[in-house]
Amino acid sequence: MKRIESLQNPLVKNILKLQEKSRERRKQGLFIVEGKREIELASKGKFSITTLLFVSDKISQEYLSQFNAIEPIEISQEVYQKIAYRESTEGLIALVKTKDTRLDSIRFKNQNPLILVAEGIEKPGNIGAMLRTADAANIDAVILADSKTDIYNPNVIRSSVGCLFTNQIAIASSEEVIEFLQKNKVNIFAATLQNSNPYTDENYTTASALVVGTEATGLTEIWREKATQNINIPMQGEIDSMNVSVAAAILIFEAKRQRNCN
Repeated sequence: MKRIESLQNPLVKNILKLQEKSRERRKQGLFIVEGKREIELASKGKFSITTLLFVSDKISQEYLSQFNAIEPIEISQEVYQKIAYRESTEGLIALVKTKDTRLDSIRFKNQNPLILVAEGIEKPGNIGAMLRTADAANIDAVILADSKTDIYNPNVIRSSVGCLFTNQIAIASSEEVIEFLQKNKVNIFAATLQNSNPYTDENYTTASALVVGTEATGLTEIWREKATQNINIPMQGEIDSMNVSVAAAILIFEAKRQRNCN
């Protein structure tokens, strides 16, 4: 079995590049996944694992046998500490191929799909949190419109606790997403303060897309104009907005509540 002990090894250097630079991830079609749960979910989600690196005193050969198509590479503790992105001691890191994130890759699980659309999100932690909620509610898809963050950013993977691999995800411009939703006869509910109804007044039991934007600037005008209905979450304090991942969770679980009651 191959073993890497040198910090100057080309694979070690490439892993660091892939962690740090979205340009490299796009160019190589690869990204880094760290930790047992995340790698298991990636495998279950039919992501292709190309390389598996492990620390022998933390990961057993029996555990590695489940990834039987991949020849694992043993690494020293020093190498692991160099390439590990988070402060963990699990001793397992994988190189994984990126997946197709075009809109036409989405396959709806239900006749009346429930979709989350998030426009212009910049913070990886917010994307990760929304992916966790989407998984918890088992919605049909998450679409990132005009995304300002690489979906394979290590912080997205970490904050999503592996839910990057359990959701259908597509990335496109707002114009393309609206065209896709209209073509598939999906009602668009845009979360915005302007010309909106309280979110509890609307019916989400038909094919529905819940659209959220950043708390700083909200949704762009095109969403407000093209929405089937604008909706708002009434604020009862001093501020007029909340964290986008919290807002998304409120809307998603109201839709789920309605669907479970029918």
